[in-house]
Amino acid sequence: MTLVSPAKAGTETASAPPRRRTARRATGLVVSLGVLLAIAAASIAIGAKPIPLDQVWHGLFHYSGSDTDVVIRDVRLPRTILGLLVGVGLGLAGAVIQALTRNPLADPGLLGLNAGASAAVVSAISFLGVTSLTGYVWFAFLGTAVVSVLVYALGGSRSATPVRLALAGMAVYAALYGYVNAVELLDTAALDKMRFWTVGSLASANMTVVRQVSPFLLVGVVLAVLLGRSLNAVALGDDTARALGSNLNRTRALSMIAVTLLCGAATAACGPIAFVGLIVPHLVRALTGPDMRWILPYAAVLSPVLLLGADVIGRLVTRPAELQVGVVTTFLGGPLFIYLVRRRRMAQL
Repeated sequence: MTLVSPAKAGTETASAPPRRRTARRATGLVVSLGVLLAIAAASIAIGAKPIPLDQVWHGLFHYSGSDTDVVIRDVRLPRTILGLLVGVGLGLAGAVIQALTRNPLADPGLLGLNAGASAAVVSAISFLGVTSLTGYVWFAFLGTAVVSVLVYALGGSRSATPVRLALAGMAVYAALYGYVNAVELLDTAALDKMRFWTVGSLASANMTVVRQVSPFLLVGVVLAVLLGRSLNAVALGDDTARALGSNLNRTRALSMIAVTLLCGAATAACGPIAFVGLIVPHLVRALTGPDMRWILPYAAVLSPVLLLGADVIGRLVTRPAELQVGVVTTFLGGPLFIYLVRRRRMAQL
C-alpha cells in the first residue's frame, strides 16, 4: 500500500478545483468556436436566395464565375467576414470598458465613442460632400479617436477615475448628438445619407472596407488581450491595484487606445450597433467569472455569434427584403438585458 503525506494530499485537493475550472472554460471556448463556425456558414448560405452548403463550398474553393459563385464570393463572404471582425471589436471594446470603468452597464456609447463617429460622418456628408462608405470609414474612425482623447482629458488624464471617465463620456455624448441632430435637421440630404449608416448595417460590406478596418482591429485585439491581467487588478480598486504594483495611468491610457481602435473601426465599418458590447460581457461573466483573461477571449468569440446571428435573422424575417442588423440586435438585446439585470446572481458579479 502506497502512503501519501497529508501535505501532498492537501496540495492535490487544493489544486484540483482550479484545474477543473480551467478545463471547463477551455471546453466552453472550443464549443463557442464551433457555434461561431456554424453561424458563419449560415451567414453565407442564408439570404434572399438560400444557397445549399455544397454550392457554398464550390463558390468558396472552386470559383467558376457563375451567378451563385459571384453572390457567395463578392457579397456574402465579405459580409460575413466584416460581421466577424465587427463582432470581435464590439465585444472586446465592451469588455474592456466595463473593466476600466468598473461599471457592468458600460458600453462604447457610455464614453461617447459612437457619438464621435456619428458627428464626424455627418460633418463629412454635410460639409465635405462625402458619399461613399469607404469615405465614411476614415471620418468615423477620426471622430472616435478625437472623442477618446477628449474624454480622457476631461476625465482627468493622469488622475482619471472610472466615475470621471463615465461622466465625461456622457457629457460629450449629449453634446455631440445634439450637434448631429441639428445638422440633420438643417440639411435633409445629410439626413437621407446618414439614415442607413446610423441604423447599423452589414448590407454594404465589401472587401475594400474589410481591408481598411482589419489592421486597426488587429492591433486593438492584441492590445486588449495583453491588458487582461492589468484589468483584473483595476477591477479590485485603485488602492489594491497600486498595492499589487499595477500602473493605473498606463493601464487606463492603453485601454482607451484599445477601445478607440476596436470601437472606432467597428463603428466606421457598419455604423453604431447597440447591445453587442453590453450584453455579451454579461453572459460571458456568468460563464467564466470575473477573470478578464477568460472574459476577453470568450467575448471575442461570442460577440460575432450574436452579431452574425442577428444578421441572419434580419434576412429571414422580411425575406426577400431584410431588416438591418442594428435593429435586430436592439430587439434581441433589450429583453435579454432586462432579464440579465433582474437575475440576482448577475447583479452580484
